Amino acid sequence: FAAQRHVLTYMEDAVSQLLENREDISQYGIARFFTEYFNSVRQGTHILFREFSFVQATPHNRASFLRTFWRCFRTVGKNGGKYSSICCYLLTAQEYHCLLQLLCPDFPMELTQKAARIVLMDDAMDCLMSFSDFLFAFQIQFYYSEFLESVAAIYQDLLAGKNPNTVIVPTSSSGQHRQRQPPNDCNPLEGVEASLFYQCLESLCDRSKYSCPPSALVKEMLSSSQRMTFYGFLMALAKDQAINRALGALPDKGDLFLDPAMDQELEKLVAQVSGLSVSGPASSSADTANMPIRNSPRTNSPWKPLHHRRKMDAESEGSNEETDSSEN
Repeated sequence: FAAQRHVLTYMEDAVSQLLENREDISQYGIARFFTEYFNSVRQGTHILFREFSFVQATPHNRASFLRTFWRCFRTVGKNGGKYSSICCYLLTAQEYHCLLQLLCPDFPMELTQKAARIVLMDDAMDCLMSFSDFLFAFQIQFYYSEFLESVAAIYQDLLAGKNPNTVIVPTSSSGQHRQRQPPNDCNPLEGVEASLFYQCLESLCDRSKYSCPPSALVKEMLSSSQRMTFYGFLMALAKDQAINRALGALPDKGDLFLDPAMDQELEKLVAQVSGLSVSGPASSSADTANMPIRNSPRTNSPWKPLHHRRKMDAESEGSNEETDSSEN
């Protein structure tokens, strides 16, 4: 169970954060720190603003990052969809990469480009994409990254008539991703035989140490075609809602722009900001004191808010000393 849930990974990270921030943590205790840390892991907020090597370290981290990206930026495409002709809601790969870097500053551009290539089917990286198209392609590319590296090698071997059983399954868990050479689909209508392709993928899933889509769903997806190209396969994965449900990070496409809990929080925030704007400078301090306060859990790592408060207190004390000296 511990290995399956990657408990050791989180214990090592927690201890590392504990040692790094031991002065701040000593103020409120180690027990509280571990409680808040693992609560953030359970809630999926532990990946915010972390380095890419940690974000991609476990399946739970990847699913949490996908869910966070969707919840933070779903409004980018909320007015798109069938009205996607409104250009301001279509973004390029570079622009989507900038959004990803807001959550993970060192997120590699290579992964964003691979996801965009699934949508665009070519090297025109400056073309515009809808949020939903990019999101589901990005989900497949990010969550099943190692699996897709092996699929690309298998596909190339099948095109060349080689035995794909010699393909080496990636075993490195480092944050460095291999440069995947785009499969040479000289004739995109040809591809490889779908049944043979599935046999190789089934064998890959059996021996892979990394996350793979359910083989039964892959078989069902490939059974509808006699031949399959590599990017046709990736696009089919991205569009398959059964695979999306099995992964469990994102809602169905029809519910992609629905998030009642987040909408409720946003409405509270808008109401609070609107109230502050209406009150203006003429409002009394009593009116300001009666303003509704938004109480919501912090999304940052549990030790950062305390460190921030400590820094604010130090600045406040310094400010008081200056005031006292000026009065004297």
